[in-house]
Amino acid sequence: MSRPSELTLPASDSERQIFERIQAVLKWLNERIIGQEYLTQRLVMSLLCGGHLLVEGAPGLAKTRAIKELAKTIKGEFHRIQFTPDLLPSDVTGTEIFRPEDASFYFQKGPIFHNLLLADEVNRAPAKVQSALLEAMAEHQVTFGRDTYSLPDLFLVMATQNPIEQEGTYPLPEAQLDRFLMHVKVDYPASDAERAIMHMVRREVIEVDGPYDSPVPESDIFTARRQISGLYMADAVEKYIVNLVVYTRDSIEDLAYGASPRATIALDICARANAWLDHREYVSPEDVQAVLHDVMRHRLILTFDAEARGIETDDIIDTLIETVVVP
Repeated sequence: MSRPSELTLPASDSERQIFERIQAVLKWLNERIIGQEYLTQRLVMSLLCGGHLLVEGAPGLAKTRAIKELAKTIKGEFHRIQFTPDLLPSDVTGTEIFRPEDASFYFQKGPIFHNLLLADEVNRAPAKVQSALLEAMAEHQVTFGRDTYSLPDLFLVMATQNPIEQEGTYPLPEAQLDRFLMHVKVDYPASDAERAIMHMVRREVIEVDGPYDSPVPESDIFTARRQISGLYMADAVEKYIVNLVVYTRDSIEDLAYGASPRATIALDICARANAWLDHREYVSPEDVQAVLHDVMRHRLILTFDAEARGIETDDIIDTLIETVVVP
């Protein structure tokens, strides 16, 4: 496969500045979410790709802190929703309020009408509340009655779920899982990072951090998205992405259902974003493999027999990487 030989920054000064601003955001996040560089990179990648992120991990691993810190670095509004079994769809999308002075109703927008939304412990809410996110995540709009309301152009949902507790939880339906660009699993930090976290929290009690120096405007994020979409991808890499997705549909006995075309789209844009963040102007098969687990793990449905044998979707994805020919 032929590849461009030069590794250069974007040509214009403005595009170079945007790249450097995003790198500065990543550096700032990694100083405040210690030991979770993978999570911060995936969070920024989702923002650059215009997709949504599902994060799974035990309590106390800085999932909430990550998106709150990201909100400080961009010029946008942030809101958190704590999902609970008694939550109603209107608590997410909004509801109509009666105006007594003229006996009319007006729509009071809910917390979903923010640029960054944290859906904390999303699997604790019943299905009707989870489904309230579906239209918003897929169409960037909310329909209430006969009226449709557009969400902000810059819109990111980061949903978290706790894999430890199963009592009082409601598994996310496959239709909603497919709306997430990536499903990231967060693990415990290393011991040296754990000590650094202890020092950081102690320091924050003494010295209160100020706001982020120069928040990134929305226009820069949209420009970065255009840069990412314009990266060079060879035909062989495009075919590799398609072959990976198609292989899940009819070649693996342990899968009841393979990945949808949304997986193809997600692999394409995430591989491009991985290359862009890695300071390259072309996409390699290694970029595809780097994002494959996070893009695929929530889109593959195992057979009952495979689940009984203890097989996980990550095992299937490992098989994909080993089986499908790399260009």
